Amino acid sequence: MLVSMVVLGLAPAGAAYSAAAPSATPSATPSSALSAQDRQFLQSIHQVNLAEIATGNLAKQKGTSQEVKDLGGRFVTDHTQLDQKVQSVASSGSLTLPNKVTSEQQAVINQLQNVSGADFDTQWITSQLTAHTQAMQLVQAELTQGSDPSAKQVAQQAAPVLQAHHHALVAAAQSLGVPIPGGANVAPSPGVSSGSPARSGTPVTPGPTIS
Repeated sequence: MLVSMVVLGLAPAGAAYSAAAPSATPSATPSSALSAQDRQFLQSIHQVNLAEIATGNLAKQKGTSQEVKDLGGRFVTDHTQLDQKVQSVASSGSLTLPNKVTSEQQAVINQLQNVSGADFDTQWITSQLTAHTQAMQLVQAELTQGSDPSAKQVAQQAAPVLQAHHHALVAAAQSLGVPIPGGANVAPSPGVSSGSPARSGTPVTPGPTIS
């Protein structure tokens, strides 16, 4: 199986999510100092965005199915917009962001560059399902452990985008006959943890939405 995208500061794989939305939307005004969690989140989600833009462009160029090409273009647009917010918050907090993807992410990009045809579509969808699941875990960690209002707002804004991407990938996998990592489980929605552990190997069903 394709090397999984690994992001820095990944929350535990068993992190749970619930349908409950945060009780209030945090202010966009940054606090005087970013906590270690806030800094880790902003750096890691920035690297996620860099990788998604790179692999999205590959999908636009090398995808065999129109579904993969369209998703690639959508991911480039959405993650570019998300990263603009990340960079703004990081700048306000005097945080220097990484200028490249992680070595694990680069390994995935390299593998995608070396395959073509239906193999590319399969490996791209598989890697994207893994990457988006991990990105949603990053978001969950920030929502539950972060302290800076602006950083948490980035997480809140990213949550529905990542969830929509994941659901689109599941649909594409089913359409193209691509096995879904983790026994065909759908990643749960980022939100406030309910304390119930997420389980793999469950049937493909829509995840809980953020209200």
